[in-house]
Amino acid sequence: MNSLLYQLKNHFNEALVTAFGTEMAGVDPLVVLASNPKFGDYQSNVAMSLTKKLGEKPRSIAQKIVENLNITEMCEAPEIAGPGFINLTIKPAYLEAQLSAIEKDDRLGVETAQPPQKVIVDFSSPNIAKEMHVGHLRSTIIGDCIARILEFRGHDVLRLNHVGDWGTQFGMLITYLREVYPEALTTADALDLGDLVSLYKKAKIRFDEDEKFKETAREEVVKLQSGEEDTRHAWKLLCDQSRREFQVIYDRLDIKLNERGESFYNPFLSGVVEDLEKQGLLEESDGAMCVFLEGFTNKAGDRLPLIVQKSDGGYNYATTDLAALRYRIASDSADRIVYVTDSGQSNHFAGVFQVAKRADFLPENVEVVHVPFGLVLGEDGKKLKTRSGETVKLRDLLDEAVDRAGKDLKSRLLEEDRSESDEFIDNVGKVVGIDAVKYADLSQNRTSDYKFSYDKMLDLKGNTAPYMLYAYVRVQGISRKGNIDFDNLGEDIKIILQEEEELVLAKHILQLSDILVEVERDLLPNRLCDYLYELSKKYNQFYDRCTVLQAEDTVKTSRLVLSDLTARTLKLGLSLLGIQVLERM
Repeated sequence: MNSLLYQLKNHFNEALVTAFGTEMAGVDPLVVLASNPKFGDYQSNVAMSLTKKLGEKPRSIAQKIVENLNITEMCEAPEIAGPGFINLTIKPAYLEAQLSAIEKDDRLGVETAQPPQKVIVDFSSPNIAKEMHVGHLRSTIIGDCIARILEFRGHDVLRLNHVGDWGTQFGMLITYLREVYPEALTTADALDLGDLVSLYKKAKIRFDEDEKFKETAREEVVKLQSGEEDTRHAWKLLCDQSRREFQVIYDRLDIKLNERGESFYNPFLSGVVEDLEKQGLLEESDGAMCVFLEGFTNKAGDRLPLIVQKSDGGYNYATTDLAALRYRIASDSADRIVYVTDSGQSNHFAGVFQVAKRADFLPENVEVVHVPFGLVLGEDGKKLKTRSGETVKLRDLLDEAVDRAGKDLKSRLLEEDRSESDEFIDNVGKVVGIDAVKYADLSQNRTSDYKFSYDKMLDLKGNTAPYMLYAYVRVQGISRKGNIDFDNLGEDIKIILQEEEELVLAKHILQLSDILVEVERDLLPNRLCDYLYELSKKYNQFYDRCTVLQAEDTVKTSRLVLSDLTARTLKLGLSLLGIQVLERM
C-alpha cells in the first residue's frame, strides 16, 4: 500500500503536468508534513519554487495547482496560505480506510523498494587478539539496524564483518608468545583472551623499543604471508579463539554477521598496486608507493597521499579496502556498499573512494557510502573510560546495564508490592538492559558524540527503551484485563475516528513507511527512534483521554484495533532497531 505522502506527491505531479505542461514532469512537488497542526496535515511550497521558472506570482501558481488537484477523496478542500503555501488536511474517512487496509497486513502497509538492490553493510570489525570494547558498540548496533531496515525494505543485504585478522600485529604477538608462552601457539585456548590482550600490549612495547624484536616480528609476518605451517597454525588458533569470544557478544546483542576479514583479500593486494600503476596513478614518496589525492592537502599546502605499498614492500589498510571494494563489486555484485565506522576514518574512506573512481575500480552505477559516527562519552563529557583509565570492555558495559535493569525492576516490584518469579526478573533485566543500551545509542544522531548514562537510558520516562516498552506493554495489559484476543476482533470492523487523540494517533501510525524510506536513504536510525517515541507519546495521550474497554461496542472495537495497530507498529519498529519487546514488565 502506498503511503499518504506518496499518494499526495503523485497527485501533485499529475496536477503540475496538467496545469503547466509536460516540462513539469519529474519536478519535486515539495510535499511534507505540516510544520504546525493549524496548517493541516501536509503542505507544499512548490508554487514559490516555480515562480522564476514560470514567470508567475506564487499564489497564482498555487491556485492553478489546486484547481487541477484530484484529491477530493483524500483531503478536505486545499487551502492556499501566505505567499503560496498549499495546506492539506486528510479526511477522517480516508484515514479510517487506510487503517483498515493495513490492519490485516503483517508489513503494516510498508512497501518494498523497487527495484531491490544488492547491498553490503560493513560493520563491527573488531581486531583479532583484542577484546571488543565500547568503541565497537556504535558500529555494531548502527550497522545491524541499517541492515535490518534495508532487509525489511526488500533489499538483498550481505552483512560483512571486516575483522582485523592480518598484518604486523600478528608478527609481534606470535614472536612474543614464542618467547613467553609458546603453548598458546600450539594449543587452543591455552590463554584467556584477556591475558592474550595483555601480552599483545607487551609485545607492542617490545616492537616499538627493540629493533631486533621488530625485525624478528617482521620475519614472522613474511612467514605468515608465505603460508609457513607452524605460523599459520598459530595464527588460526588466535583467530578462532577471538572469533568465539566475539560471538558471545554478538549472541547477546542478537547480531548476525558474515566474517570476511582482512586476510581474505590478501591474494588480491598485489593486483591492486599493479593496476594502479597501469593507470598511471602511482607515485613514489619516501620509498612508498602512493596515489596523491585531488583536493587533499596538509597545512603547508602539500598534496596528501593514499599509501598503497609501504617502503618495506608491505601493504596497508588502504590497499585492503581497495581490494575489498573491487571484490564486492565484481564478485558480490553490490549495487550499494555501506561502511559503518567512526568519524575519524572519514578522510580515509574519502581517499579510498576517490582513488577507486579514478582507477575505474568503482563504476558510476555503484554507490559507496561511509556512515560515520561520533564517540561514546562518559557523563563528564570525556571519552568513556574505566576508573583506571582503560577503555571500557563491551562485555562489562552490557553486564552493568543488565545488572542495573534487574535492580531497578526489583525496586519497583517492592514499591508496587508485586511478586514475580526469579525467572521473570532475570529475563526482564536482560531484555531491558540490552534494549536500553541499544536504544540510547540509536536514538542519537550518529554523527555526534553522546554521553553514556545508565540512569538516563533506564529511565521510565523520556526517549528511552523502557518508555517504549511500557507503551507496548500497556496494550498487552488491555488484552489481559479485558480478555481480548487482538487476532480475533471480528471481520469487517468499522474503524471510527472521532476524537482528536484518535485522529492524531491514526495519522502517525500511517507515517511508518515514509520514515523507513528516509532511513533507507539517509542511514540515520535516530529518525525511526524519534518516530517511535512520538508514537508512544501519542498512544499514551489517547489512552489517558479515550476509554477503551469501557466504551460502547462499536467504539470499543475500533479503539482496540487502534491500540493493536499501535502495539504492532511499535513491535515492528523496535525489531528494526534490534530491540526486543516484552509482554509484561
